[in-house]
Order: sequence, then structure tokens, then C-alpha cells
Amino acid sequence: MYDIEELYEAESPEHAVSLLREHPEARVIAGGSDVLIGIREGKLAGCTLVSIQKIDALRGVSMDNDGALRIGALTSFSHVSADPIIRKYIPVLGEAVDTIGGPQLRNVGTIGGNVCNGVTSADSASTLMAWEAVMEYRGPGGLRRLPIKEHYTGAGKTSLAHDEILQALIIPRESYENCFGNYIKYAMREALDIATLGCSANVLLSPDRKKIARLRIAYGVAGPVPLRASSAEAAAAGKAADEETITAAAKAALNDVNPRTSWRASREFRLQLVEELAKRTIREALKRAGVML
Repeated sequence: MYDIEELYEAESPEHAVSLLREHPEARVIAGGSDVLIGIREGKLAGCTLVSIQKIDALRGVSMDNDGALRIGALTSFSHVSADPIIRKYIPVLGEAVDTIGGPQLRNVGTIGGNVCNGVTSADSASTLMAWEAVMEYRGPGGLRRLPIKEHYTGAGKTSLAHDEILQALIIPRESYENCFGNYIKYAMREALDIATLGCSANVLLSPDRKKIARLRIAYGVAGPVPLRASSAEAAAAGKAADEETITAAAKAALNDVNPRTSWRASREFRLQLVEELAKRTIREALKRAGVML
């Protein structure tokens, strides 16, 4: 049984915002894969919920007039990975969400919920960071957009106000055009496990395809929030697309992270993973870009 005080079903994004303003104690529920667990554990017992599940306008993937990719916050992990636009332009995002839980969870869990819970282990988060996603919030004042790096404010915390909902995640055209990526999730089990560390790389080559024009690399569980490794990115920018650059960038990534020791892994082991996964993700991204290594 679920101990729920009240449940309100929003009919539109604006209605959801109105309900949240009327009920300041309420929590938003989408797929429910996080919230319902919290209720059953007793952490959220007796809560009031505002469901956005029926707002179909928040589902699906499309391309805006400026070429930006728009992913509705209610799009399930399964639909993200199967969507033809995602497969064509950012297949690595589909690969990342395919590592989440099992088929049942991926069918109900939403990409919006994955980033709105604020946890550093969210498998979509590091790829969205590497692709410089923009968060589109809807609140009482209308739409508000925020780079994903500003979305995370602390462990389990985000910039989303109580009376706001995440409406969509937007990937700018310049963030995916001619880019190639790879995501690696290291976990103790191959399925149904939370990441010990996650790493996602995004590579853009120079016109002659001999140099790395731009590298973006992001981590999950390498700090209290998902983060970009700016030192690694700087170490690779403008350098030859070869093993020497890969090694230098991976080593530089250690300057940007601050993993902790937990029951899943020690800080020292996670630091080893930071460097090793960087090598592997960058190498694979370069191979996907057509570089022979």
C-alpha cells in the first residue's frame, strides 16, 4: 500500500504549475520510479502528489526550427533509445539510458525524472552534460531556460523551484552536429545496478579530421553532482587525434573530479576509473568519428 494524502492530476503544464502553487507541500510525480519507492520506504509517507503523467505535450522527441533537438521531459527511457531522431543525431544518449535498470523501469522511468532527482549517478546526466543540454522550465512567469551545468546545485538538489516543472531538455545544434560520442557505465553488475562511475565523451574533429577541434567529457559519481572535466577538455583541444592526446586528457581529468568513498567503491578506485574510462570513451568516440587508432 502507498500512503498518499492527496493526488492531483495536471491536464497541462500550466495546470501543473497552478496546482503546485496551490499546494506548496506537494511533490511532482511522473513515471513514479523514484517517488513511489520513497513512499513505500516511508520517507515520503503521507505526501501530496501532483501527477504530470497525462500531459502528452511533454512526451516525444522533435527538432526545432533552429535545428535544436527537443526531448520532452516525460519521454520514457525506452522511447528515448528507440527514437529515430536520437538514433540519427545523438545515439550515445540512447546507449546511456539503455543502461538504466531493467526493461520494466525503462518503460516507465522518464528522462526528466532522471535529472530532476538531482543524483550524481543518473545515467543520462553525464551524456546530457557532454552535449550541453539546456533545461526548459515552466513556472508562474512562463518559460525559463538554464544550462544543465547550472541545473545541479548540490547533492540531490537542483535549480528547479517548487512551483516549476521541467518541460523539456534541449540539445543545441552546435552541440551535436558532426559530433561523435561514447558512454561507459562501470557497475558491479551489468544490469539493475547503480553506476560506480559513469563517463561520457563528445568529440568534434577538425576539418582535416586529424585533430580534436573540441572535446567534452563529463562524469557521474565523480563528485556530488554530474560534472564536466574542463582540464581534460583543454588538454585535448587542438591536439592530434592520437593515443598521446587521449592519455594526456585522461590524466588531466583527475584535476576536475572529487569522488568519495562509499560502500560501492573507494575514492582511490573511483580515481582509477576516472582516468581509465576517459581513455576508453575518448578512444571509442574517435573511432566512431572515423579515426584509425
